[in-house]
Amino acid sequence: MERPSYLSDYLFNWDVFDIMLNAKSTLDSDIFVANGLSKDQALEFLEGYGLDPDDPVARAELFGTFQEALQFIMRYFLKEGNVDGLDFRIPASFYTITDITELLLLASPKTGSPETSERIWGEIVLKVMHTLLHIDKDLRSNYFSVIQTQIFDRFYKYLHRDANNNLYLGDKDKKYAIKLVDFQTKSKKTRDSVIIKLLHKVENVAEELFDRVGVRLVTENRFDTLRAVRFLIEKSVIIPHNAKNSRSINTLIDLKKFRKKYDSILKMALRNNLSEERFVMAIEREILDCQISNDSSDRNVHTKNSYQSIQFTCRQLIKYVNPFFHEFSYLRQMAKEHEGEDKTLAKKVLNMDMSLIARDVRFFYPFEVQIVDKEAHKENSEGEASHSEYKKAQLNFAMNRVFKPLIEFEKSRESS
Repeated sequence: MERPSYLSDYLFNWDVFDIMLNAKSTLDSDIFVANGLSKDQALEFLEGYGLDPDDPVARAELFGTFQEALQFIMRYFLKEGNVDGLDFRIPASFYTITDITELLLLASPKTGSPETSERIWGEIVLKVMHTLLHIDKDLRSNYFSVIQTQIFDRFYKYLHRDANNNLYLGDKDKKYAIKLVDFQTKSKKTRDSVIIKLLHKVENVAEELFDRVGVRLVTENRFDTLRAVRFLIEKSVIIPHNAKNSRSINTLIDLKKFRKKYDSILKMALRNNLSEERFVMAIEREILDCQISNDSSDRNVHTKNSYQSIQFTCRQLIKYVNPFFHEFSYLRQMAKEHEGEDKTLAKKVLNMDMSLIARDVRFFYPFEVQIVDKEAHKENSEGEASHSEYKKAQLNFAMNRVFKPLIEFEKSRESS
């Protein structure tokens, strides 16, 4: 039976609807680009994405992104670069591609045509390219050193050492300074680690990375982790109103249980006029009975349940003073002073619109705070909860996620 011609105007791409309306990630989509793209539609897609296909510089940059994607895939996802990688090889035809529209057309399923591994490979490469483009086009990365300095300085202001080189969090002249075993700042992630992290996130964009800047405070005992949080809030080092609540994680202390015990000890201290030393000893004894069970936390899928910490993400308003604005203002002043000597040049400089030049740039940037006591930190740093195990699990997840369609396709071919 012949299909009515009008039906093509009423067909929906349900995979795309799942992305837009049901929070499905494009990395998990069955078809990364539309069915049966023509050359004109491929060019239209690039333009809609924000890339100018008529700009030779933009085309060259995009081709460079394509080459980087191939190298990244070989280095991390395939056996030729990673012994734990997949036993696949990039099709030879990909090394003859000279224009990204060719890749888009290759990855676009043809109506009525059988599925091919080459088409799926096209989607794999496009998904990695999509991730690379979001990293490269994140404007905030240009200010990274300024961001680190402004965030870390808020903490450094309240860190000091005594005559015995013991580290404390607090005001130097305050009695209740909190002794720290260590204070660590997170170094800048490598480009490859950012790519891997984005490839396992549902929201596959660079703006959604919240731990590029981070600090870790290691306290002597568990009660001091709560005291550290209290201090940071009281001194406005962290602002609760700027916290990203969905990223707050506590696998260290069962607060509901501890609050009951704390209230009882508080009442006892009032009734019996307990000394500070006895009060703190009682608190530290009871808080050890308030550990969260390993299977009760809602953590990152790649973080082992044995990992114990208090962790949250805040945002800080970063202020970047534009040095060009001050240089240009100085140039305008010179033009005014020498206007009579070179009228043409001075007039051009003085007529330039300074409203387009920002005096400074201000934006909120996320940073992660992790607070843990020394015993939990020791356990976190050893065995299966170690950072290396976490990174390995993350890489395996990203690899299997991106290659899932090809793995399934090859299995079906073998079984048929």
